[in-house]
Amino acid sequence: MIFERVLIAEDHEHASFSVRKTIQDLKIEDPDYVFYCDDALARIQKGIKIGQPYDLLITDLSFEEDLSPQRITTGADLIKAVRNEQPDLKVLVFSAESNPAAIDALIQDLRIDGYVRKARHDAKELKQAIEAIAKGKTYFPAQMKQTVVERNSYDFTVYDTTIISLLANGILQKNIPQYLQDNSIKPSGLSSVEKRLNLIREVLGFSNNEQLIAYCKDFKII
Repeated sequence: MIFERVLIAEDHEHASFSVRKTIQDLKIEDPDYVFYCDDALARIQKGIKIGQPYDLLITDLSFEEDLSPQRITTGADLIKAVRNEQPDLKVLVFSAESNPAAIDALIQDLRIDGYVRKARHDAKELKQAIEAIAKGKTYFPAQMKQTVVERNSYDFTVYDTTIISLLANGILQKNIPQYLQDNSIKPSGLSSVEKRLNLIREVLGFSNNEQLIAYCKDFKII
């Protein structure tokens, strides 16, 4: 059974072309389109109130600011608000976001039902995603799932999280050995610290410590 009541939150006309085409191909009648997250939430609340709740929300993650001030400004915050109003609403994210940690957070924390990245041939993926979700399944591209698995495969030690936490708290890398020595943590030499950070970055595919810190925060490693 395909969806009957679909709401699409997307602030760019050209970006919604793929969604519109997919909706037409699937013969979903009269979908609702909104350009703002606040309007999306209001539509969902109204649907519940009149006994005509939506079956599926398709939303972007990024919404550009304009002269119309909004209370909800991101797709992630919209999904959070929607979960409070209608916990069982199916949610498909259609976004250019490619950060595996950010996408994994949507899956783990917000329980989204599918994710399609905006790219060439995305209409085909959107169709597959909507059909899968309509059957009670989830839809996440295999490449994206593999990337998340690979990045989660590194086994952080207490030593790793200690030196990364120190960096995150603003301690310069060259000053970390002193902290390690003061707290009887070994190895404490600067060379050991540098080698360990280099190894972690290499395994996870990061080029600098800032990316590593952001990743560890996103995945709640530190």
